[in-house]
Amino acid sequence: MGSEGFGPRIAFTIQNIPGIGDIPVSETVTVTWLIIAVLFVFSIIVTRNMKKEPKGLQLVVEQLVSTINNLTKQNMGERNYAWAPYVGTLLLFIGISNIIGLLGFRPPTADLNTTMCLSITTFVLTQVFGVKSKGLGGYTKGFLQPMPFLLPLNIVGELANPISLGFRLFGNISAGVIIMSLLYGALGSFTEMLFGLTVPLLQAGIPAVLHIYFDLFAGLLQSFIFTMLTMVFISGAME
Repeated sequence: MGSEGFGPRIAFTIQNIPGIGDIPVSETVTVTWLIIAVLFVFSIIVTRNMKKEPKGLQLVVEQLVSTINNLTKQNMGERNYAWAPYVGTLLLFIGISNIIGLLGFRPPTADLNTTMCLSITTFVLTQVFGVKSKGLGGYTKGFLQPMPFLLPLNIVGELANPISLGFRLFGNISAGVIIMSLLYGALGSFTEMLFGLTVPLLQAGIPAVLHIYFDLFAGLLQSFIFTMLTMVFISGAME
């Protein structure tokens, strides 16, 4: 990982911007752009030739949309069904971000900037739609429940939500990245020590099981948890 440790590397630098100078672009940003581009192109391809009787890829996508719609209804209520597109977008983006390590990319969610941005978005939406649903007086009154003297604790608890939400996702994904990096380094050293080869022979196959856990299982699980908590926070503020 070089002198940059386990953090995201600088992918490239936009040079000589008038009045600004050089702008370094991190690996996190480039991979995020890639994920957005893939989702954008995929949505165009899937919706280009829609048929009344779905089959193949269209059927799979419709089942996914139906699942997200039902998930939103179950957790946010029928009247908050309009949140389904946001919930689906959040679930897909975080899910793909978490498992993209299987393709050799560094997950954007292993960067605290990404996870905190997502959690702050959830926090802002919670406050805005809480006020919109209950009115400013009704929403702020909730911080005085069950007793007025608990106001400071309720405020701290509300502010802690985006911090815990962002750090939970970041901690789980970055831990997997660090463990896999250490494993690959150790296997490369063992190969040279045991067989005298510079080719990292032991790296072929042995890390596969851990990749399935850290990148696939834990990645999809954390995307589901983040999305579920987002729905709980927003719907709870609106009730």
